[in-house]
Amino acid sequence: MDQGTRDELLGRLAEAVGSVTVAHPTRVAIDGPPAAGKTTLADELAVVLREQGRDVIRATIDDFLFPRAQRYPRGEYSAEGCYFDTHDYGALNRVLLDPLGPGGDRRFQHAVYDRTADTMLSPPVTIAPADAVLVFDGVFLMRPELVDRWDLRIFVSTALETTVDRAVIRERQVLSRAEIERRWRERYIPSQQFYFATVRPTDHVDIIVHNDEPQQPIWENQNTLTVLNSAMSVHPRR
Repeated sequence: MDQGTRDELLGRLAEAVGSVTVAHPTRVAIDGPPAAGKTTLADELAVVLREQGRDVIRATIDDFLFPRAQRYPRGEYSAEGCYFDTHDYGALNRVLLDPLGPGGDRRFQHAVYDRTADTMLSPPVTIAPADAVLVFDGVFLMRPELVDRWDLRIFVSTALETTVDRAVIRERQVLSRAEIERRWRERYIPSQQFYFATVRPTDHVDIIVHNDEPQQPIWENQNTLTVLNSAMSVHPRR
């Protein structure tokens, strides 16, 4: 387990990306709970890789949602619905991960859904260079439908109670604290606990980033990894 600055972490992650040797674009997954810091880390890693001359495709699971009318058959606060009914994994594999993978033609689309407008998208097809890097962030990326599609797997680990506090700060301009806490405690946190119990995502990743202190991250690679299931537990508010 290593601890260092944010820049040192990003340097290590960029080295890990560079160490992947495949004959197609390198597909990097950045998994973790909501508000763990996945998107920020993915954006920062993309900047570093571009500075190193890599062609980066930046994409997110939020652009592969089912339309809102299809996402809540079990109710808006259902944890099972969050896990089973939210994301269009078939489309994700079909238009992005498989074209960039072994035997793919590298003709991809980076999104199928516009979350703001709640409409389906069909962006132009792009051809990726063979040495491109896909940096993809999202929840549940180690689930069976996706786990074999990644060439490098990163998990951003943060205590789930910390994610609630971060969500309140991040979303308080849109939702009340009570609404945010209800969504996290009834839908998002239980769905993550289910994911961790059934899939054990950190068993499948190459690198875990402990992100409770983003400017002083701790990271570990699979060769020395001790899986910390307790990191996914909910600690009572004090």
